[in-house]
Amino acid sequence: MEPNWAAEHLQVIRTLMERSALYRRALAPIMILAGSIGIVAAAAGYYFSIVQPVSFVIYWFSIGAAAVCGAFLMSRRQAWQQSEPFWSPPTRRVAQAMLPALFAGFALGALVLLSGASAAAREQAPAPNRIVLVCLPLAWVILYGCAIHAAGFFMQRGMRLFGWGMVLGGSGGFLALGTQTGPGLVVAGFGIMGFFFGALHLAYGIYLYFTEQRRNDA
Repeated sequence: MEPNWAAEHLQVIRTLMERSALYRRALAPIMILAGSIGIVAAAAGYYFSIVQPVSFVIYWFSIGAAAVCGAFLMSRRQAWQQSEPFWSPPTRRVAQAMLPALFAGFALGALVLLSGASAAAREQAPAPNRIVLVCLPLAWVILYGCAIHAAGFFMQRGMRLFGWGMVLGGSGGFLALGTQTGPGLVVAGFGIMGFFFGALHLAYGIYLYFTEQRRNDA
C-alpha cells in the first residue's frame, strides 16, 4: 500500500466524519426542493396523462435532471458560503458511492427508450404497460434507496435509514402492485413517483430542517 495513498485515504475519512453534521444540515433544503419538484411533477404528469413508455421515461429523466441541477446549485452556493471547494475529495467519495446504483437506474430507463425507438421504427405505438408504469418506477425507487444508503455511510445514520425505507418501500410495492393492470396503472405509476420521490423527500427535508433548528437553539 502506498504511504501517500493511505494518508490521503485517512484524511478523507476524517474530513467526512467531521463534516457529517454539516452535510446533514445542507441536505434539508435540497430534500425540500427535490420533494416539491417530485410532487408537482407527479401531479402534472398524471393530469397531462404522460403514459406512453418513451414519453414517461423522457419526462421523468427531465424532472430528475432539473432536480439534480437545483441540488447542484444549492450545494455550490452552500460550499461558497462556507468558503470550501465544491468538488472536494469527500464529495467525490460520496458521488462514487452513489454512482453504481444511479447508473443502473438510468440504464433501465435507457432500455425502455431503446425499446420504444425500435417499436417506432416498426411503426408500432407501444401501449402503456405494467413494466413501464409500475415496475420501472419501483426499480428506480429501490436503486435510488441503495444509492442513498451508500452515501449514508458518510453522513448521519438517518440517511441510511432513509435509504432502507426506499428499498423496503419499493420492494413492498412490487408485492402489492406487481400484478396491477387496467386503468389503475396510471394512478399507480405517478403515485409511486409522487410518494417516494416527492412526499418522502419533502417530509424528510422538513424533519431535517426543524431538528437542526432545535440543535442550533440548544
